[in-house]
Amino acid sequence: MMSTVKRKVCALIILAVLTTSASTVYAKAVTFTKEYTFQASEADSKLSCRTIALEQVKRLLLEELGTYLESETEINTFQLTKDQITTLTAGIVSTEVKEERWDGKTYWLRAQIIADPAEVAKSLDSLRKDRAKFRELEESRKRADDASREIVKLRNEIALLQGRQGADQIKKYNDAVKVLSVSDWFTKGYVLHQSAQYSDSIDAYSKAIELDPKYTDAYINRGVAHIYMNNYQQAMRDFDRAIELNPKDGDVYNNRGLTYANLNNYQQAMRDYGKAIVLNPKDAHAYNNRGAVYMNMHNYQQAIRDFDKSVELNPKYALAFRNRGLAYAKLGKYQQAIHDFDTAIDLNPKDADSYGGRGAALFLSGNKQGCVDFKKACELGNCNGYTRAKQEGICN
Repeated sequence: MMSTVKRKVCALIILAVLTTSASTVYAKAVTFTKEYTFQASEADSKLSCRTIALEQVKRLLLEELGTYLESETEINTFQLTKDQITTLTAGIVSTEVKEERWDGKTYWLRAQIIADPAEVAKSLDSLRKDRAKFRELEESRKRADDASREIVKLRNEIALLQGRQGADQIKKYNDAVKVLSVSDWFTKGYVLHQSAQYSDSIDAYSKAIELDPKYTDAYINRGVAHIYMNNYQQAMRDFDRAIELNPKDGDVYNNRGLTYANLNNYQQAMRDYGKAIVLNPKDAHAYNNRGAVYMNMHNYQQAIRDFDKSVELNPKYALAFRNRGLAYAKLGKYQQAIHDFDTAIDLNPKDADSYGGRGAALFLSGNKQGCVDFKKACELGNCNGYTRAKQEGICN
């Protein structure tokens, strides 16, 4: 599926969705430009020629970007093949067509990618560590590769066939071209999602679904984009459809559980998280999410048990440590809470809520050093604790 993104459902309680993640910032951008010309056959239309030409020029651009990254960044230490680098970068950067021409026989286009290599390398590092995102992008890439090979084979066959047999092969050819178009729209949606352009990503996923109504990953990712826009009913419909298409995918139940949680339907959320755990007992996100629902239901002991399991499965899961810290604080176990917030901050030093949580735990344990954490949380974007502490004369 797509990447891990985070969604707040109540004060300081965070749930995890299995989809997309960080945006790319082009601070020191490098521009890559390629041209491609496609010669039309009798089976081709203007649209099929453009689809094939675009796929080929994107491949050339991503391969050039990958070569540059290998020479200029630390990705050589990531233990990725060239194909894997191409696959993952397709989900990070966008290809922009700058010029195109069609003369009825050939389709020519020039396209470019503008990328900050250092930021792309960071995103690559994140994606390669997320098995769900990696799988999702690999499957999309495989669909496009298989379709490209089928197109080459069918072009050769069509040139030798006539009549009914030729018509049958032309239909298969057009179906293969459609797969390329589906892959292109899906990848566009993925990149737009990465940069938090959720409305546009929904449009792109919808195009992919229009062309392939059984594309499960497109429904899942569109559903997650709807969550980010607070369109929970639309998200629910997408996750319901994804489950119809693939009832064995635990990630879909996790995401639908998140939707129910945002609608305060905690019992149904619990059932979906439970199903996600049954299908994937090693899913740290599902345990964290179920723990957050237990928190909302004021069942802090059970919440801690789920957070325990979450960090056992993923010892670098900052979100679960922070949530467990909140649960300990609710039980008045402030030192254990502070310890978990320490770990969460070590793992994610830019998480304002972890600083805010630790500041509150410090004050509640009688340590006025909490003002330092409240100020830091405010610098990072969460000023709730600091504002209240100043109003009460605790901090200045």
